[in-house]
Amino acid sequence: MGEGDITTLYIVATPIGNMEDITLRAIRILKEVDYVLCEDTRTTQNLLNRYDIKTKTMSYHAHSTENKESVIINLLKNGKNLALVSDAGTPCISDPGVMLVDHVKKEFGDEVKVVPIPGPSALISALSASGVSSAEFIFLGFLPHKKGRETLFKEIAQSKRVIVFYESTHRILKTLASLIKYAPTFKIVIGRELTKQFEQFVEGTPAEILEYFTVNSDKQRGEFVVIVEPK
Repeated sequence: MGEGDITTLYIVATPIGNMEDITLRAIRILKEVDYVLCEDTRTTQNLLNRYDIKTKTMSYHAHSTENKESVIINLLKNGKNLALVSDAGTPCISDPGVMLVDHVKKEFGDEVKVVPIPGPSALISALSASGVSSAEFIFLGFLPHKKGRETLFKEIAQSKRVIVFYESTHRILKTLASLIKYAPTFKIVIGRELTKQFEQFVEGTPAEILEYFTVNSDKQRGEFVVIVEPK
């Protein structure tokens, strides 16, 4: 059943690493909906199996066609309740799910309810354990690979607010080199592999952190949250 018997699209946060980091409400909703919309059905199926959730899955990701979106819209028109999940964390935050939510709101207005089921977020998890004040911060998501990247680092260097962004294994050293160039005195905190077995926080100037990851090349693997505190 949807919220108050209104057809509902649930935005369900799922673990970012540790499979125990899922709420009781999220488990219940994933069991009750008609379909779970997944970034990668194989990844989500591992979670569903862990909690004995038998709900059917359907893929929805950045490269989904308009036809796939039409199928989802038709399911909602037919009164089916759906849950949207990403591979990890909270959907629609630096995540293509936002396009579907926008479409649903424009298509249905108040006829379909969009309900958040809060839970894990790498952004908030990293900030909470960083020791950096998060009273004000700017979140940049994933930085662009090429166009506008250097301009963004110049803007970071001028910021009076804490900046947070995600970075990949393949670009973390390049990112630290750019921070050395534009913001050499800033304090950097990096959260790596959050909630997983090899979770780690590294703190220092950009140069100190680049040296650490250069010497400890095995620590370059994983997913990174980068927190930049102005000095």
